[in-house]
Parts: sequence; structure tokens; C-alpha cells
Amino acid sequence: MSAPLYLGLILGGIVLLLFGGDALVRGGAALARKWKLPPLLVGLTIIAFGTSAPELVVSAQSALSGAPGLALGNIVGSNIANFLLVLGLPAIFGPISTTTSGVRRNALIALGAAAAIIIVSWDLQITMGEGIALFAAIVIYILMLAAQARSNKDDPTISELTDLDGMDGLPAKWPGIFLALILGLIFLPVGAQMIVVGGTEAARALDVDESIIGLTALAFGTSLPELATVVMSSIRRQAQLAIGNVLGSNIFNVFAVGGVTGIAAGAVGVELPVPEGFFALDFWVMVASSLVIAGLVFARQPINRLIGALLFLAYAGYIAVLARQMLHI
Repeated sequence: MSAPLYLGLILGGIVLLLFGGDALVRGGAALARKWKLPPLLVGLTIIAFGTSAPELVVSAQSALSGAPGLALGNIVGSNIANFLLVLGLPAIFGPISTTTSGVRRNALIALGAAAAIIIVSWDLQITMGEGIALFAAIVIYILMLAAQARSNKDDPTISELTDLDGMDGLPAKWPGIFLALILGLIFLPVGAQMIVVGGTEAARALDVDESIIGLTALAFGTSLPELATVVMSSIRRQAQLAIGNVLGSNIFNVFAVGGVTGIAAGAVGVELPVPEGFFALDFWVMVASSLVIAGLVFARQPINRLIGALLFLAYAGYIAVLARQMLHI
């Protein structure tokens, strides 16, 4: 098989991941509603973790299959894409507010998450203990959101997570619920395996580090749900929700996905190696983009058309650099 066919295998895997993750969230949310579980509990567990299921499954599978570059590239590349592409591209067509409740707190936590993944990677490996520490951070974050919700503060991120009635297409009957759950549980691991096989073989065929595949094709594919959400928020004139979605996604990517990845590697008796190339460019692009977004939030500066264009151009430039590496230019 040639590199284009392996890349096609990656794209097919991404499609299965996205459909599987969506089916799992909808099936789980519908099941919770049948059981009359509190919306807050459902939102902060099933929906919050379910929307990160594609990244969780593919990164864990990559770690278990000895493809650390794919695992870490998925996390770092998705965070870069979320800040530069997912916020930049829609802002070209309409400004995105940065002043909604809870955004300053989440901007600081997202910046701290970017620093955390660099700190645990500094010795070029992520141990099981460090994976547990990262996952503990997401548990603390969820408990903090729960406390915030109980205090009745108006946080659009929490409101969206707990709005089960606002979710479209939830199955109402048991056959539909079971079908959604089964499809999610099948599509996610199959899609992850397709991505791991396609990514490692494409890297071998192109003679590049597998992290390049994780930072580009895989990161872009797993960021598509966030991009679609932000675009739809802008179309519905609910752009104030966009930055909260992106910040929450980046926090989960580092703490939940990074934590599970480190734990998965440790579970099979190995420490997750960190490719040295991440310290040459990718970590610093992630930190720089996190600083820019945090600066805009604290300056209460909306992401207008000019800023959106600059963010998008920065992402295009970053991908161009990775493409040069891939093509050995």
C-alpha cells in the first residue's frame, strides 16, 4: 500500500471516530434521561467525557500500540488547531465574544494545561504516575464545575453540558438507545485501530516521524466537531458559546486524554516516550496560541475579523512548516 492509501485509512478511521463518539454521547445521554439521572451529573460525566471519546480512544490505542508520536501529536495538534483554526476561521465571518462568564477562569486553566503537558514531557517520557496526576486534574476541574453550577452562577459552558432537552436527535426508545451505544462502542475502537495502523504505516512510507501525522491529519480530523460547533454557534448568533467550547476541549485534551494515555502506557509496563521534536516547535506553538487567547480574554477583546484572519494564517503557516518536514523540503 502507498502513503495516499494509508492516509485514506486514517481519514476513514476519523469518520468512524466522529460517528462513534457522537453515537456514544447521544446513547449515553438518552439512557441517563430514561433513568432520570440529574442533568448536572450527566453533563459533567457522560457528555463531557463522551465528546472527548475520539481523542481518548485513539491516543490510548496509539500508546498501547507503541506509537507515542501519534498519541501526543493528537493532543498537542488538536489544541493548536482549536485555538488557531477553530477560533480563527469562523471569526473571519463574524466576531467571537471573549467576555462570557467563566471564560477567564477556563483560559487560565487551559494555559496551565499547556504548561502541564510540557512539564511532564520534559524528561522525554510520561510515566504512569504523571498520567494519574493529569487525570486527577480533570477530576478536580469537573468537581470545580459542579461547585460552580451549584452556586447558580451563569456559566454558558456548564449550561450547554447540562441541557439534555436542548440536544437534538436523542433516541427516545430502548432499541434506539441500545443501537446508539453499540455503534459507539464498535466504531470508536475500530476507528482508532484504523488510525493507528494508517498513521504508523503512512509515516513509514513517507519516511517521517509518526508525530507529524498526529499533528496534522489526525489533529485536524479530531478537531472537526469543535469547528462545526463554533460555526453553528456563529450561524445561530450564539458565538459567545464558541470560546467556552474550545477552552473546555483543550483542558480535556491535556488532562483527560493525556492522563488516560499515560495510564494506558503504564498499564502495559512502559513509560510513554515523548519524541524530542515536540520541543523544537510544537509545544511552543501550543503555548504561544494559549497565551494569545488568554490575552484576548483578559483584555476583553473580541476575536474580530482581523484577529481571526491572523490566527488562521498562523495555523496555515504552522501546517506549512510541518508539510515541509513531511516532504523533506
